[in-house]
Parts: sequence; structure tokens; C-alpha cells
Amino acid sequence: MTFEVVVAGGGPAGAVAALVLARAGRRVLLVDPGTDGPRSSLSRIGETLLPAAGPLLHDLGLWDEFAAGPHLRCVGTYASWGSETLHGRSHLHDPHGHGWHLDRSGFDAFLRGAAESAGAELRRAEAAPPPPRPPHPGDRRVLLREGGRLEEVRCEWVVDATGRRAVIGRRRGRRRKQDRLVAVYALFGRRLPGRRTEDTELRTLVEAVPGGWWYTARVPAGRLVAHLTDTDLTHSALRTTEGFLGAIGDTRHVRTRLDGYDPAHAPAPRWTAAHGLRLCPAAGPGWIAAGDAALAFDPLSSQGLLTALHTGARAGRTVDLCLSGQTAALDDYSRFLEGITDAYERHHAETYAQERRWPGHTFWERRSSTTA
Repeated sequence: MTFEVVVAGGGPAGAVAALVLARAGRRVLLVDPGTDGPRSSLSRIGETLLPAAGPLLHDLGLWDEFAAGPHLRCVGTYASWGSETLHGRSHLHDPHGHGWHLDRSGFDAFLRGAAESAGAELRRAEAAPPPPRPPHPGDRRVLLREGGRLEEVRCEWVVDATGRRAVIGRRRGRRRKQDRLVAVYALFGRRLPGRRTEDTELRTLVEAVPGGWWYTARVPAGRLVAHLTDTDLTHSALRTTEGFLGAIGDTRHVRTRLDGYDPAHAPAPRWTAAHGLRLCPAAGPGWIAAGDAALAFDPLSSQGLLTALHTGARAGRTVDLCLSGQTAALDDYSRFLEGITDAYERHHAETYAQERRWPGHTFWERRSSTTA
């Protein structure tokens, strides 16, 4: 099988890249593992989409259908950061309006459907790098794993949108890890019997604690709660439902957001990497990385989904230009990523520097040393 472009990964970055390329008239194969792939075992902790995504969705012609979806409004944030007091920030005065707490599975499917409608072919398979072989300009190969069967697909360009795994890019670039941040999280969905009141708090809540910080948000499926800390600072008790509930009970503000949820039906907590990660380089002749495969952010930034959409769209346009002979577009893409990285790193340092209550605790000591 031969395509002009194979897009590996059907999350937001990959789906948008495939959409842009298909609309440009390119023969595109979008590869996504679906419900049986590695992404299905992990719920996503980055469920919030910032208001700034609105103009991009408009530009992509996706706004009307997105706005009609089941997503909840995110009207702002609360943060206990730098003090015990809870400070609020509203999206009321944001020029782009409010944000959204997403139904992530539905959002991803919506973007893949848009790519298919534009002409991209969708395959339910997992992309894998091909065996090492001498490079042949204009003749690249990607292995597709579907069940126990392997199939080789030929293409001119590959877009790596496989998330933090960077299945394609890690063979071509070096991944720079920012720190050791991990997230332990759970989605609470069952309300207490006879509880008539609903969970109507639509602001995201962040609370700093001595060993890291907590995050909670109302999403269409219930309430998501996550604890962020370094992998070597995690307590074994957090791996159990009882230990996770106990840790939530020690918080000042997050625990109040679980009023009305039934602890008897609390789910087992899950774990996922949450550290910043950058692929260098993130593009080269015949390949380009987008989304978390190129740049993965600390969830505190709330930039992950927005960056995935922007890098996916930009990667799609870059590949289209390169296929037309405008290879300088690769350098422009690299500078685009550098600009995003510089802004993220400045914001990351400034935000962590605002929390000074526990300078003797390892988690915060590490962040203070990187922001000094």
C-alpha cells in the first residue's frame, strides 16, 4: 500500500494533521489503534481545552459541530497556590470566551471523523517503526500492527502523533525530559444514593501541597481528580483506592469537590507520566512530530490540548508544503516549536516560583533550583 503521508496516531494532533493534509488533496492514511490500542488503557488527565482553541476550531471549519457537542463549559479556575486561600480567575473577560471540560473520547472521535470526511483513510492499527534499512529518499515505510499481523505501508512522509511514546521520532531524535513528574488519578462518577443535588462546579481547581499538587475538574463523565508529584516521591498507599481517598481527605479544598460522590464506588487510581518532554529535532526529511510526540507539557500549564491542535495543523501544512517542493517549511516548523517551548518554559518557571511555603520539601526544592 502506498500513500503520500501516513499519520501515526489518531489523537487531536494526528487527526488535525490528517484533516489539513486531506483537504489539501493529499493521499493520507490515519493510523489509530482504537479501543484495543495502548491509549485505551489510560484516561487522559488533560481534559480541559482553553478558550484560545476557539479561533483555531473556527479556522478548521469545525466550530459549529464542536459547539453542539456534549462538552461542559469551563468558566475559569480556582487555585490554592502560594497560600491556603483559594483565588479565583474567571474567563468572563477572556476575548475568546469560556473554555471546555471535554468528553475526550468523543472529541477525539469527532476530529478523526472530520479527517475521514475530508478524504483521509482511517485504519484501526498501531504504528510501529520499520526495521533499520538504508534510507531511500521518497520511499519510507511504516509497519502497522493489527492484532498479531504486521503490514508494511509505503509513503513519502510520516507524521508522528503517537504521543509521549514518539514511536517514529525517538529513532530520529533525542528526547529531553524536564523532570520526574507523574500523575495518579481517578474519575469519580457514582453519586450517593438519594443525593438530589448535582455537581455543578465548572471551574478547574488546583491545590498545592507539600509533596506536589492536586487537580480536579468536572467532566461529562463525572469528576476527575489527580495528584501530581515526582515518581520517586510517590507513596505506595496511593496505589490503592483507600490510600488515594485518604490522601484526598488530607487536602483543604479538593476534598470538598467530592461531596456527594459515593466513596464505596470509588475507582482504583491509575498512573501516567506527566513530565515535560521535548523531541530534538522534531522534524527531518520525510518525517515530522506533532502533539506530545514533539512537545509534552506539565499539566499545570493547561496547554497540552491546545498545543496538540496547533502543532497538528501546522505539521499538516508543513508536510503539504514540503511535498510541493518547499522544503524550507521544515525550518519554519522547528522555529515554531522553539517559540512554543520558550514561552512554556518561562511560564512554568514563573508559576512554580510563586509557591514558596515548603522550601525544605524535595518536590519544591527541585523546582526552586530550576527557577533560580
